[in-house]
Amino acid sequence: MESSYLPATTELLAKAQEAKDASESISILYRVLQDPSSSADALRTKELAITNLTNYLTKENRAEDLRNLLTQLRPFFALIPKAKTAKIVRGIIDAVSKIPGTSDLQISLCKEMVEWTRAEKRTFLRQRVEARLAALLLENQEYTEALTLLTSLIKEVRRLDDKLLLVDIDLLESKLHFSLRNLPKAKASLTAARTAANAIYVPPAQQGTIDLQSGILHAEEKDYKTAYSYFFEAFEAFNALEEPRAIFSLKYMLLCKIMVNQADDVAGIISSKAGLNYLGPDVDAMKAVAEAYSKRSLKYFETALRDYKAQLEEDPIVHRHLSSLYDTLLEQNLCRLIEPYSRVEIAHIAEMIELPVDHVEKKLSQMILDKKFAGTLDQGAGCLIIFEDPKTEEIFPATLETISNVGKVVDSLYLRSAKIMA
Repeated sequence: MESSYLPATTELLAKAQEAKDASESISILYRVLQDPSSSADALRTKELAITNLTNYLTKENRAEDLRNLLTQLRPFFALIPKAKTAKIVRGIIDAVSKIPGTSDLQISLCKEMVEWTRAEKRTFLRQRVEARLAALLLENQEYTEALTLLTSLIKEVRRLDDKLLLVDIDLLESKLHFSLRNLPKAKASLTAARTAANAIYVPPAQQGTIDLQSGILHAEEKDYKTAYSYFFEAFEAFNALEEPRAIFSLKYMLLCKIMVNQADDVAGIISSKAGLNYLGPDVDAMKAVAEAYSKRSLKYFETALRDYKAQLEEDPIVHRHLSSLYDTLLEQNLCRLIEPYSRVEIAHIAEMIELPVDHVEKKLSQMILDKKFAGTLDQGAGCLIIFEDPKTEEIFPATLETISNVGKVVDSLYLRSAKIMA
């Protein structure tokens, strides 16, 4: 970067765009920003120069330079309206987020900006940067710090009645409580977000985020039909905006179909006009799970989990529900296999179900404790002994009912005699 400044004119901006390489364009734009002129035209030109410079630095993955740019622009921010300052600051922070592997840098940048906005008494901007910081802390799984920040921010924003920001913060709080496995608080925060959203116009992307979170919470409560409808609404919103989050909504839609025993519908959803736009590893993973579930095959299920580990096991929401589905499928298969026997070797069951012996033994002992069937494990002989279900004589419930009725009659007679004696 050269030290001598260039006049802030549209001609120089055009020259920067026509430059042969990005480094030359960046150099010209930096020198334009050093122009000491504070006329209306110069300020307008500098705003355009900042936007262009941000784009060039983002393309070059120069995150540290973007951070330094925010510091260098502080004297310039004193010359322009606060709303424009907020737009530029948030634009640069967004630009840094597009560069991969910069989460720690984003957190430190947001903390720096919070300190600066607090010193400059720019409340509107500070609240938005703090909300962004809370989202970054949540992504980094720094839950305690994020919760402390959100608690104080919510109180402040509710006092100011900034509904649009309140929706964002309540949604963040819902996601945070969900990550901490506190479902009642997650639902309460989501309800607060919906209440605030009903009072104002909410952008489609934000409405899609609300629907996505609603679907996740309903799925957690095993209400998969309602969850599917919310995921569908979110998918439509994100698909219309061509947002990358559309693929997650589609993935969760397919998951809900599998969980309600409608795995055959998965192929139809994937081959729909909207579904064809998102063909890839995520959709292939759910298709493999649906096929395994349709065939009731644990072997195919485990193959799908192994082949699509990144798409299934590393997504916490999908992983949690598939673990439950796997257990159900395993129990159904084991019950079907042991039904003809009164005594059977565990190794034989493991061979038939194509799973390790220790894995099958552990699951059988868990099923016996959960009273899924009556039996015991003879570990010395390596056998499972299944007991016949004891048949309850029909006379027993009738006898108990008769005794209960007689007891009521005796109580009634006692109360009558007590009244007569009195």
